[in-house]
Amino acid sequence: MAVSDVQPSSDTLSDIVDAGRRMGTRLAAMGIGPGDVVGIMLPNWREWLVACVATQQAGAVMLPIVSIYGSAELGFILRQSHTKLLITPDVWRNVDYTALLKDCGSLENLLHHVTTGDGFAALEAPGPLEDPVIRSPDDLAMLVYTSGTTADPKGVMHSSRTLLAELDAQQQSRGEAADEVILTPWPPGHVAGALSLLRFLVQAVPVVAMDQWDARTAAKLIAEHRITSSSGTPFHLTGIVEAADQGGYDLSSLRNYLVGAAPVPTSLVERCVAQGLAVYHCYGSSEHPTVTTGRADDPLAKQLNTEGRIMAGAEMRFVDDDGQDVPPNCEGEIVTRGVDLFIGYYDERLNDTAFLPGGWYRTGDIGRLDEDGYLLITDRKKDIIIRGGENISSKEVENVLLTHPAIVDAAVVAEPDDRMGEVVRACVVLAAGASLTLDDIRSHFAAAGIARQKTPERLLTLDALPRNASGKVLKHLLRTARQPSVI
Repeated sequence: MAVSDVQPSSDTLSDIVDAGRRMGTRLAAMGIGPGDVVGIMLPNWREWLVACVATQQAGAVMLPIVSIYGSAELGFILRQSHTKLLITPDVWRNVDYTALLKDCGSLENLLHHVTTGDGFAALEAPGPLEDPVIRSPDDLAMLVYTSGTTADPKGVMHSSRTLLAELDAQQQSRGEAADEVILTPWPPGHVAGALSLLRFLVQAVPVVAMDQWDARTAAKLIAEHRITSSSGTPFHLTGIVEAADQGGYDLSSLRNYLVGAAPVPTSLVERCVAQGLAVYHCYGSSEHPTVTTGRADDPLAKQLNTEGRIMAGAEMRFVDDDGQDVPPNCEGEIVTRGVDLFIGYYDERLNDTAFLPGGWYRTGDIGRLDEDGYLLITDRKKDIIIRGGENISSKEVENVLLTHPAIVDAAVVAEPDDRMGEVVRACVVLAAGASLTLDDIRSHFAAAGIARQKTPERLLTLDALPRNASGKVLKHLLRTARQPSVI
């Protein structure tokens, strides 16, 4: 059973599959066929599950899209992916999705827009069923966009084989648990959220899916549904623990909590362990969803300080800048491969620098294994900011900042934040006589159609950006720079 906090659903797995197959049959009649991209811009609702089944019934490609994206991100994704059909809410969280779509500009390939009102209901209504379209397990099945390190989002391609291998590896890591019930706070536009819902569809694991985050509600749901496992960022976990303390909610059923996608404060893990809640880390990305993971029975020191051990079916090496293996116990760039590794970027030009010979994926992260085979992440080559689990491209934010008339130079770095892990710090040089506030920046980003979480939350004004002899901005200096008055 999938449950949404705002729109509760008592649908069984059979109900979801039947509705999805009916919808898929009708999509095929509308001209949606093998390889066509169907965008699903929905929160954690039963409609997402139905639409997922429908795409597979029709042989189409599922494109989960983050439901809070603005017109800039959405327009780029729809155009590059050649999305043929888009499914959205009518209105959700004060966003009119029909109006949002109009703001995206020309979308020549988009033939259909279906909302979760009467249009969606008609597609899943009782009716005839055709046999599902059979495709190769190595064909493109899911396309998901990640911010990565460049200005534009990157389309990450997964096949049925890679997705099923990931789900199988997760199941092997957890072990069999007949009473397992999971809580997912992840938006299904992200790989983590999509995989959580796919666990329900593929493995029939009961899922409680929240369509917007509220810590008190999460703690309440854990107590009511006897949740056994969940995952999230430090932001999610801190909220749950504090809400349980304040509201008296029983978290004793929660046997383990997987924390990923952001730096995890040791104090938070220690606090949870003191309450009997096993908390451990994992390491992965949209491209390779789970490379390493901890376990509930790992020694406390490993839970606190490592990303766990390598998952079944995954391989990992550490290389230097030339792609050569570094000596044992030395730090190097992490490169990975495995059956759950993505099959490449939608923009094939990105693949030239993404892989080493032999199909090894360059993660851009620096690390090493400890003496017991646990992964330690020591640095990050990628110029990204991880805010509450969301990858934010520094270059994308910088490009928007530089369109503001008061700004003549700009760089963006991560600033540590107790609540979100990291937030965006804008370091700017202003035009002569100009002034700038965070409110000015918020208005500028909103007008550009950029998602709110990418908008800078800290502002540092400087006479000049620190640069080396070749002109490269010295971002390590910006991360530690301070000024008496931050606007």
